Parts: sequence; structure tokens; C-alpha cells
Amino acid sequence: MLLAGDIGGTKTHLAVFSLGTSPAHEKDTIFKSADYPSLEAIVQRFLADTGLSVAKAVFGVAGPVVNGESKITNLPWHITEANLSQTLQLPATSVKLLNDLEAIAYSVPYLAAVDLSPLNGDNLDPNLGGHKAVIAPGTGLGEAILFHHNHQFHVLPSEGGHADFAPRNNLQLGMLRYLLDRYNHVSYERVCSGGLGIPNIHAYMRHMRAAEESPQVAEALRQATDPTPIIIHAALANECELCRATLNTFVSILGAEAGNLALKVMATGGIYLGGGIPPRILTKLKDGTFMAAFVNKGRFADLLGRIPVYVILNENPGLLGAAHYGFKL
Repeated sequence: MLLAGDIGGTKTHLAVFSLGTSPAHEKDTIFKSADYPSLEAIVQRFLADTGLSVAKAVFGVAGPVVNGESKITNLPWHITEANLSQTLQLPATSVKLLNDLEAIAYSVPYLAAVDLSPLNGDNLDPNLGGHKAVIAPGTGLGEAILFHHNHQFHVLPSEGGHADFAPRNNLQLGMLRYLLDRYNHVSYERVCSGGLGIPNIHAYMRHMRAAEESPQVAEALRQATDPTPIIIHAALANECELCRATLNTFVSILGAEAGNLALKVMATGGIYLGGGIPPRILTKLKDGTFMAAFVNKGRFADLLGRIPVYVILNENPGLLGAAHYGFKL
């Protein structure tokens, strides 16, 4: 058996896979991360509840992994492969930590057509092939690269979501100035994520009175601990012009950064949108706003127009990727 985990600031999703010719899902449970002092405590609880024993363990964690250690964003957890191998009573070589986007990237070669929704298709070149990349707006903004060599993909983790935000028009220039008064560094994550980006865009739009705000939505936002779901729902339901303008700007920025990523790694094999937000806003992603920003790269617009772009619909790509990594561990 293989224990796979998708570890985030909000929830920890653990699953056991049997190792035959390929990983086969057996049992999984979702835990509220903040209810436990450590990942080790959750692992012990999960294995005790299931009565299962495992021979390998791979965890995708929401933070950079350096020398087998990681400090999770938004959690006071210090996770190490050494401590996990001790808890699981497994050899150190049988336990692995991956960045969460790294884990999602490992799933990409195994995703079926039903797991993907294409955002383009008219001008694609089936002969391009090559490297792929994943960009995932969720609580934060994650990026990862699939380097194609010798007929297989090698995953490279990245913290590209923390690179400097580059505004593309006067509205975004004004937003950058607005955010620089509040943060000492404005990254793409500050404007292209659910936890920070959408609320920041909405706050700027409201400050500038860029569009009319619904009183009902404004009141709901005043009472909310997490404004992002309210903003997204109001935008998609056409209940608030300010929320629509917010989501439109968010999608445009996401498209531009996805295009940046495609250029930086020459991801002619495809760009994959992961994270929790893209499936929720699929209709908006397909209205042309995203692709217009994605291809708007001057002399390279034609090349980007021939690169396939997909939204990952699979609900647990991080678990799937961790399992396939562990299958070869």
C-alpha cells in the first residue's frame, strides 16, 4: 500500500492506494488541518481509523520543499521526511515530500480526456509537443514545469507565483500603485489567487468606483470571513457589476501570467490550469478574456495561439500525482 497526501493550510487529504500495475485508490479521508498539531498526528489518526499499513508515503505540501523539509504556508507545521519516516516506521527512501504543484504536475501525463476542459482548439498544432506547465490559482498561486526529455516528463517545482506582478494596462498600473502602498512586494499571487488576489482586485475596484456595487453583495461581503466565493458567485450570476469587473480583471491577469509561463519554459506541449478556482469559473474562462491575454505577446502571439490550454477538472490531481510518483519510488 502507498499513502498519498495533499496537504494545505485549510485541509489535509490523505488516501491509500494499492500498488499493482498502477496505483489503485482504496480509502481516503479529509481532515481540517488546523485541528491537528502536525501532519504526523493526522497520519497516525488516519492509519488507526483505517487499520491499514503502508510501504511507501508521498505528500504534496503547500510550500517549498528544501532538503526534505517544508514549512506549510498558513500553518505552524514544520514537516520533514525524517519525522514522517519515523512515525510510519518506514525507511527514509520510502517517504517523500513534494511541493503541492509538483504533485499536481506529476498527474498531468495520466489525466484522461474527461479530466480536462480545453480553452482553445481552433489553431492548435498537433506536431508541437514538448514541455508542459501547470499554473494553479487557489488559496495562493502555484506553478510547476514538466520538462520533456527522452520521451518522458520530468517535473520541476517552481515558486513563480511569487515573481513580480507586471501590469499590462492603465487600470492594472493603478492597482499596482494601490497595492504598493499596502505591501512591500506585489507578486502575481497578490493579484491572481483566491486567498489574496480576488479580494485585492475587488478592494481596488471599489476604491476606484470602477463599477456599480450591489448593496446586497456589499452587505454580504461585510459579514463574510472569506469574500472570494461571494465575489465569484455575484460575478457569474450577474448580481454585481463591481464583482463582474473584478473577475474579468482576475481572468485577464491569469491569462497573461499563463502566457508568461508558456514563454519562459516554451511549454508547447500545453498549459494546464489547476487549483480550486478554474473549474468554478469555467464559463468565464471560456468567454475569450483568458485567451486574449494569453496570446497577447507581440511577435510570439502566433506561437502561443497554437499551444493547447486546459482546465483540470479532476478533483484530486495532487493525490493522483503523489500516487504515481510513489509508484515509481
